[in-house]
Amino acid sequence: MTPAALAVTLVALISTPAFAQLADAASAASAASEPIQPERKALPPLPSGEPASIPVPGIHGLFGGDVAMAARVFLPPGNGPFPVVVFSHGRAPVAADRARLRVGISNAQLRYWLARGDAVVAPIRPGYGETGGGDPENSGTHFDKFGQCTVGGDFRKTAVAGERAVEATLAWLHSQPWADVHHVLLVGQSVGGLTTVAAGSQRLDGVVGYINFAGGTGGNPSLSPGRSCDPEQLSEIYRVLGRQTILPNLWIYAENDEFWGPDVPVAWHAAFAAGGSRTTFVHAPPVATGSAHGLSSHASPLWAPYVDTFLATIDFPVMVAGAR
Repeated sequence: MTPAALAVTLVALISTPAFAQLADAASAASAASEPIQPERKALPPLPSGEPASIPVPGIHGLFGGDVAMAARVFLPPGNGPFPVVVFSHGRAPVAADRARLRVGISNAQLRYWLARGDAVVAPIRPGYGETGGGDPENSGTHFDKFGQCTVGGDFRKTAVAGERAVEATLAWLHSQPWADVHHVLLVGQSVGGLTTVAAGSQRLDGVVGYINFAGGTGGNPSLSPGRSCDPEQLSEIYRVLGRQTILPNLWIYAENDEFWGPDVPVAWHAAFAAGGSRTTFVHAPPVATGSAHGLSSHASPLWAPYVDTFLATIDFPVMVAGAR
């Protein structure tokens, strides 16, 4: 087997020519297993985004009332309406880090989507950052000091709580004049990826597809590196979601993901794909430095070729001439 074949594994679950191009994208990105050199030219500053408050109805509030979910809205130049990316953040293992969350999207992701001419909405879900409140996404998973999973937790609870936040964001978009509500893409990282898969299983008007970066829950790399808690439970959840999903979707995981390891994400996707939806799994090359689990926040050459090719197969227009 060649070094490139060892570096990149791509499993495509459909056979359309456009999706087959992902294999070419993977080969082109195989060199990204080497450390990315810093860009020499100065990048334009990113907008700080406008704060927004999105009402989330139902179970999150005390006595079941609405919660005001903080969010940041990033708009490209122009008057719109713009295609919209709804980005769902991940979940830090430590409560103090969850409380400090201020912006729910990385600079790398933000640059990519704004360069295409897309608006980006990055909600801070209940239980995190400025939104605060209780912790509705807490599954109850527990590891002992030896890294053994002692409580598997309720992963469905995590998925449903996050899904509600996404659905509330989509409802809020309909009141925003800058939003093209007929062209919405869901993107999520880690628990936000699981949230995105859960939301994407619903019949959502205007949503044209989704991208799941490293989606899952039940991991703690400091206590149990590369070995998550009760992955079989999540396989069954993904199996059910796969049977409900009609949206085209892309799953991207680094081979050396420190939360899940190399094999569990493949099993999760296989369970999901058994439902027959239009889905593609990419095992990206190992990330040489930094968090492999945080692949989506690394330099775009590590993940953009897969995303570019996927977007070319769905109805999500590029609004900026010369952009990817």
